[in-house]
Amino acid sequence: MAAESARVVAAACDGACSGNPGPGGWGCLLRFEDGSVRELGGAAAATTNNRMELTAALAVMKELRNLPLHPDLRLRTDSRYLIDGLTKWMPGWKRKGWRTASGGPVLNRDLWEELDRARLPGLSLAHVKGHSGDPDNDRCDAIAVAYSRGSSPELDQSEGDGLDQPAPAALGELLTRLEVADRLASGGYALTTAELARLVEQPLARLQERQGPWIWRDWRVSPTSDGRWRLERTEPDLQESP
Repeated sequence: MAAESARVVAAACDGACSGNPGPGGWGCLLRFEDGSVRELGGAAAATTNNRMELTAALAVMKELRNLPLHPDLRLRTDSRYLIDGLTKWMPGWKRKGWRTASGGPVLNRDLWEELDRARLPGLSLAHVKGHSGDPDNDRCDAIAVAYSRGSSPELDQSEGDGLDQPAPAALGELLTRLEVADRLASGGYALTTAELARLVEQPLARLQERQGPWIWRDWRVSPTSDGRWRLERTEPDLQESP
């Protein structure tokens, strides 16, 4: 296990369900600055995808409670249901006695109340598009799917090489590229094909063959009239309204 003095630099979680409702599973992953990895997961016999998403987030928050956290740490998830519930809907639910805007009871209230008690000050949530090539999200999904299918996946509990070392180079480079993409999209900047190739790490020749818009991770990449490319954040469908 990671030494307790090594800060957590990355966290991710995901849930899965076969049938929805049906057998489900959840998975989560923590990365420490010394290179250590800690994975968690579990199963439920009869559940829903949303309950597994919430269960995974709850497991992460409980695990993080007694660990040192990097100040830039964000919990990465592909569940808008989780993010919107914690950041937008919960205050209204509580004011209305755990009723939705339409007057019905809030689904999964038991887990929402546990998450409200377990949430950590300063820990924000970041949305990632599911099945888009994000390595930590993909790994959490694989753990969750395996448990939902009745398997017991081998969970990584690897040790780092030492304390107070930088995060793994590949992870750091990936996060940097994602942050750059976010700034480019929010600022409306255009990229040359060569610049885009470096950002998305694809061969220049392949990009030169592209004609129309396409999706890279959480961004829609569209050609401009002057032969450049612009990035725009994609908007995933919400799973449930408040």
